[in-house]
Amino acid sequence: KTGDAKTDSSMILPIVGYFVGPATTIGVGVGNIASKTVDGAGVTTSDGSTFVVKPLVRKYWNIKGGFFFYGQAAVPIMTGKTDYFDPITLVASDSKSTSVSLEVSPGFDYVVNKWMTVETSFTILNVGSTTTTPNVGEKTTTFGFKANPMNSVADRALGNLQVGVKFLF
Repeated sequence: KTGDAKTDSSMILPIVGYFVGPATTIGVGVGNIASKTVDGAGVTTSDGSTFVVKPLVRKYWNIKGGFFFYGQAAVPIMTGKTDYFDPITLVASDSKSTSVSLEVSPGFDYVVNKWMTVETSFTILNVGSTTTTPNVGEKTTTFGFKANPMNSVADRALGNLQVGVKFLF
């Protein structure tokens, strides 16, 4: 049986922060990004895991009541490894990658009660560098600058939409 290749990915990135002022927070997220691609015949062609450390700062502005707008600047630092398998040649390989970037994200935060909020944000600017070192071949370094939160004029999807629950202590 053959079909389309399918890629699944997940990110777990809990963030801990501290209010340094009435409307300013500093924090850090530490977590993992996992991804796996399976071809149409059910063979895993790539399997990756990336460790993430993401220091950040947020500034909040109250819109009304428990509804807030915030701006966030973060510096995600990621290191990971991806294993590849070519089912045609039966060759396995891997690559290691390291990246550092600057992200700017606006978001909204709604206070549900005195100990919990629900938030959503999306990236509007991402500038960074990624170095990939395969076990076969040459090391490459790429620089990226993404300043458009929309994927294209046709679909108008927001870039990296994230939704989370925040617990206040």
